[in-house]
Amino acid sequence: MEAAIRTAYHTLTNEEMEPIVLSPCRGLDGVKEATIKINGTTLNIAMASGMRHAKVLLDQIKNGTSPYDFIEIMGCPGGCINGGGQPFVKPVFLPNEEDEILDTYIQKRAAVLYKEDEKRPLRRSHLNPDIQKLYRDYLNHPLSEKAEELLHTSYNLHREKYPD
Repeated sequence: MEAAIRTAYHTLTNEEMEPIVLSPCRGLDGVKEATIKINGTTLNIAMASGMRHAKVLLDQIKNGTSPYDFIEIMGCPGGCINGGGQPFVKPVFLPNEEDEILDTYIQKRAAVLYKEDEKRPLRRSHLNPDIQKLYRDYLNHPLSEKAEELLHTSYNLHREKYPD
């Protein structure tokens, strides 16, 4: 989410955003919220960790009551850091802390990744040389017809395949 917001800021202002840390949106449980300003416009941001919590945000969208301008839904609690592709760690190898042991491990893993991200010289997606080359040589520009065709998707209800 943070990289997407940095790129959105650049797109809207043609300036680079100061380092942004959305600490209120980090964590393993629930729906997290943050607010940022871009060009004097306040943007409300939400992040749902896990599909159970995503339902809260999706119901708000469906009912027309969502106050959010940008929403990230992470299918796994804590996001990909806790996804099925990550190594499984047996509790016997984890530190003994007051928190639930597995959550503590996942939080520590996430903290390390955030620290690594802060050290990276390239933290803005729109400055990635590979992405720039892809747009220059193949997609032409963001939101071009080819980019829309190949990179964008939309939700299609398939009730006949997945009845209630």
